[in-house]
Amino acid sequence: MKLLIVEDEEDLAMGLKRGLRKNGYDVEWSSDGREGLELALIEDYECLLLDLNLPGMDGLELLHQLRQKKPQQKVLILSARGAVHDKVKGLDLGADDYLVKPFHFEELLARIRNLTGRRFVRQEAVVWRGKLRIDIERHQVFAQDQRLKLTAKEIQILETLALNEGRLLSAEAIIAQVWSEDEDLFSNAFKVHLSSLRRKLTLATGEDWIECQRGLGYRLKENDHEKA
Repeated sequence: MKLLIVEDEEDLAMGLKRGLRKNGYDVEWSSDGREGLELALIEDYECLLLDLNLPGMDGLELLHQLRQKKPQQKVLILSARGAVHDKVKGLDLGADDYLVKPFHFEELLARIRNLTGRRFVRQEAVVWRGKLRIDIERHQVFAQDQRLKLTAKEIQILETLALNEGRLLSAEAIIAQVWSEDEDLFSNAFKVHLSSLRRKLTLATGEDWIECQRGLGYRLKENDHEKA
């Protein structure tokens, strides 16, 4: 699920970005109102998290222009303006919801789920993919009832692919899910972990599980095998 944060307070934006990514969202950020509007018009986001006090263009003006061209875009205002008339104005201009700063992160997650009409992808405790059994809750992977010795990063990569069955995920999208902003990610780290994961899955099952389409991304291969 792809989200856009338009917020000029960098510390807040980075905190939200890290938290949302850890909860399975693909997040982009803009600190400028005009740039945020441009991104919202050219990209498809399931929800826009919008501050009101922005450089370049005020959040309410951004919302007004966005509604003229993309009336179906979900918008959640995040603002320190907590007066009733500010809320009314934002909602009248087309915001779908309004959350006053400071707020609890769990409430933000609930508001996003409510707006998008979707629950967090990790609703399945155990995911079956052919011979593989992936225990999302315990972060364990089994092949024919034998637990595989995978690193934490390898498990996270596999979980990300499994929970997005059928979708091609770019390397950037997978990295955003697996590596935090604070980690030192050298350029080849993703490929190293992916290669190791593929090798271990192949040794355990006799199959190459991860499909790569050059320039498009990665996904788990579809198969008709019964559960192990």
